[in-house]
Amino acid sequence: MKVVLADHAGACYGVQRALDLADAALREDETAYTLGPLIHNPQVVASLAQRGARVVEQADQVDGGTVIVRSHGVTPQERAELERRAEKVVDATCPHVARAQKAAAKLAELGCVLVVGEPGHPEVAALREYARAAGARVHVVLDPADLPADLPACVGVVVQTTQRAETLRAVMDALEQRGIRTQVKDTICAATTERQAAAEKLATQVDAMVVIGGKNSSNTTRLAEICALHCSRTFHVESAAEVHAALFADGDTVGVTAGASTPEDQITSVVNALRRL
Repeated sequence: MKVVLADHAGACYGVQRALDLADAALREDETAYTLGPLIHNPQVVASLAQRGARVVEQADQVDGGTVIVRSHGVTPQERAELERRAEKVVDATCPHVARAQKAAAKLAELGCVLVVGEPGHPEVAALREYARAAGARVHVVLDPADLPADLPACVGVVVQTTQRAETLRAVMDALEQRGIRTQVKDTICAATTERQAAAEKLATQVDAMVVIGGKNSSNTTRLAEICALHCSRTFHVESAAEVHAALFADGDTVGVTAGASTPEDQITSVVNALRRL
C-alpha cells in the first residue's frame, strides 16, 4: 500500500502558537484554566489536562490563577469577565481570528453585519458579539437560505476563518441577486485555503483518503467533506487506533491529510500505522 501525504496538512501557525503559549503558561503555573478547549483536538486537550489545564465552560467559573484564551477567541463580554476574575490572562487567540474580530467591529459602522459561519461555533459566537458590541444588527448565515428577508440596502460581511470559499461565494451571489450592496472582509485564512486545495487535489488521485483530526474540529470536518466529494472511501480519524486493515485493499494508494488543529506527532502516528498494514 502506498501512502501519500498532502502538500499542506496539519497544525497551522495559530494552533502551534496556542500550544506554545499554553506550554509556557503551564511551566510557570501548574494549574491554568481554558474557557472551552484550547483547540478542537480531544487528544491534545486531554494531554493538557494531565499537565494541569482545566477546561471551564463559563467565564464565571474562573477563580484567580492563570487563564488561557482559546485559539478560537472569546466574546468581548467573556474577555472582560476573565480579566476581572483571573490573576493573569494569556491570549492564545489565533491572530487571524483576532483580525476577523476587529473586522467585525469595524463593519458594525454599516449598521448590519452578516457573519458567514457555523452557528454555535465559538469563533462565530465571538465575531457576532464583537459586531453587536459595536452597535450592529448581526445575522449568522451558513447558506443563502439563512439570509433574512428584511436586510438593509447595504450590509457588512465577515467570514469564519475556517470556512470554505464556496460558502462565502454562495452567500455573496444571493445578496447580489437581491441587489444588496456589500462591504466584505474575506477573513478565511490562507492555511485553511491551502489545506482544502491540497486535500481536494490529492483526493482525486488516490483510492482512499484518511483525514486526521478532532471530530469536533470544523476545519477537519470540512476537509473530510471535501475529500468525500472526490473519493468515496474517505475516513475521518482522530488517532492511529482507528486505522484498520479492513478499511483498505491490497495495492491501495491512500492519501493522508490533517486539520489545522492536528499536531505533527498525531499525523506521524497515523501514517506509520497505515504503512504497517
